[in-house]
Amino acid sequence: MRIDEYRFGKMVVAGNPYDFDLMICGEELYEQWHRNEGHSLCLEDLEWMLERGPEILIIGKGNQGCMEVPIVVLEELRQRGIDVRVAKTTEAVELYNEIAQKETRKIGASFHLTC
Repeated sequence: MRIDEYRFGKMVVAGNPYDFDLMICGEELYEQWHRNEGHSLCLEDLEWMLERGPEILIIGKGNQGCMEVPIVVLEELRQRGIDVRVAKTTEAVELYNEIAQKETRKIGASFHLTC
C-alpha cells in the first residue's frame, strides 16, 4: 500500500483521502485510530496492529512530533522482535514509502495526522 500524500490533518492512501489518525499493516487499513491518552501512545493503542504481526513498525508522531512514544512502549515492541522506527509524520510517511518498496518483511505504520 502506498501513501500518496500527507499534509497536516490529511493523508491520501492508495487514492483514498483520510482526515483522521490511521494505521496500516500490509494491505489493511484501520480508520479513525484513537489513543487512550490522546497524545501519549500506550501498548493497548496498538492492539489492532499487533494482532497483524508486523515485523517493522513505523510510528508517525504528528506534524510537529507532539505525540509521545514512551520508552517502555518501544522496549516492549522491540522485545517482541519488532523493528520500530519513530519520526514526525512527514518523515514517517517518506520512510514508510521507501521501506515498503524494497522490504520483504511485513510493514505496519501508525500515523497521528495533526499536532
